[in-house]
Amino acid sequence: MATLPNPLPRLATDPSGRSLGLQLPPGRLVDETDDGPWHEPLLWHAQKASAPGTWKALGLPAARAGLLPVLVDLAGCRAGVADWALLPGKASYPGDHDVEDVLEEYWKEETDGHVTDEIAPFGAEWPGLAAPGVPTADPEIRAAQVADTLNSDPGAWAEWIEEPHLALVPARRSADIPAAIGWTGPLNYEADVARISAVLRSWEDRFRIRVVALGLDSLVVSVAAPPGTLADAEVLAAEHYALCPDTVAQSGPGSVAAYAEELITATSWSFWWD
Repeated sequence: MATLPNPLPRLATDPSGRSLGLQLPPGRLVDETDDGPWHEPLLWHAQKASAPGTWKALGLPAARAGLLPVLVDLAGCRAGVADWALLPGKASYPGDHDVEDVLEEYWKEETDGHVTDEIAPFGAEWPGLAAPGVPTADPEIRAAQVADTLNSDPGAWAEWIEEPHLALVPARRSADIPAAIGWTGPLNYEADVARISAVLRSWEDRFRIRVVALGLDSLVVSVAAPPGTLADAEVLAAEHYALCPDTVAQSGPGSVAAYAEELITATSWSFWWD
């Protein structure tokens, strides 16, 4: 796999980002991982918490320079993302994984052959992938809108993201951001975060999602093409359950069927791994 040049090292000598066509606030380059220093910076993040308009003003121009925006939750992190247990060396390549194989494996492991009210209207057999959604917005505009809601009303999002800071990550596509930095949020559920990114890639293609925010163990994505029918939403809800059962069973309404009703009009999806 050919890799793209990483623009982040240029910020070491040009913190403002002007050589990249950017005007960045004071920030921090992160190359610290749980295995020691990485061979190049994994991301840059602002020192101050972000505000409404930050994503549009800084994130979108950065994308043209090869750096994709994401909000990172730095609540309680004295050294910023350097406090996170990043493991980029443990992540494989997202494109090496088949999304249906990944989700079917998760589904079978979680259901263990048992039919329960939690997975209704489905049984122990994997229901397959949901049909693509119906576009309702430009994906980049929707991502900026969701980022602004996180920034403008952090209390409403405290369960997922408490203190969002803008970060910039060298990645080919938004879905690859977790794998690119070696994010370990779902480590208790999945040791290779590239498999999570493989699912996110498929959702990018089918539902025009963008990775908007990451916490220590939480993920928020924007959605610009939600499912068009309740039947499609139910299959998608099964995908969500397979990827992150707690989203349905604990922080959600408790069943795939009930959760599906929320997906019809949702402009964002949130996930949390215990």
